[in-house]
Amino acid sequence: MLSGAGEREYIRLMAVSSPDLKAFLVATPFFGGLSDASLDLLISMLVECRFDVGATVVEEGAPGRSMYIVHSGELVVSKLGESGRVVHMTGLGPGDFFGEMTLIEMQNRSATVVSESPTVLYELTARNLYTYYKADISAYVMVLQNINRELCRRLRCADNRIAKLADVHLAGVLED
Repeated sequence: MLSGAGEREYIRLMAVSSPDLKAFLVATPFFGGLSDASLDLLISMLVECRFDVGATVVEEGAPGRSMYIVHSGELVVSKLGESGRVVHMTGLGPGDFFGEMTLIEMQNRSATVVSESPTVLYELTARNLYTYYKADISAYVMVLQNINRELCRRLRCADNRIAKLADVHLAGVLED
């Protein structure tokens, strides 16, 4: 049991490297381009975390020093709006990852992530990512490039959403 802004229960187990897990991870954007040896090393650093339906995995504003790769389950990402309403940002499923921003900029969590179904995640801590950097700098650079590609993709999606909202707003203003 962890305590913090909201108590949550989850089971934490050391990840077991299996051929099925490795095949799954290779197919995710986070692990693209890594050699077999580099991939095995990174997989050995992951910790399996299981969450029940409705569990808060990370909470907006809370400190964070790890990211997660979704192995199974569905999650919802939300932010608290200025009005105090919870704003649904996106959904996550197998192969997606989140929490990477805290590894890059060392800021508090930017959003809340809640499981919508029983969920299995693989956690990579900042400490383990640093260990990876010391062990295999070329692979570390590849991982950062993969994270950056995903951040760029998300930024493009956010730009498109902002443009659509602005367009709708401007259309409403022009009609008045």
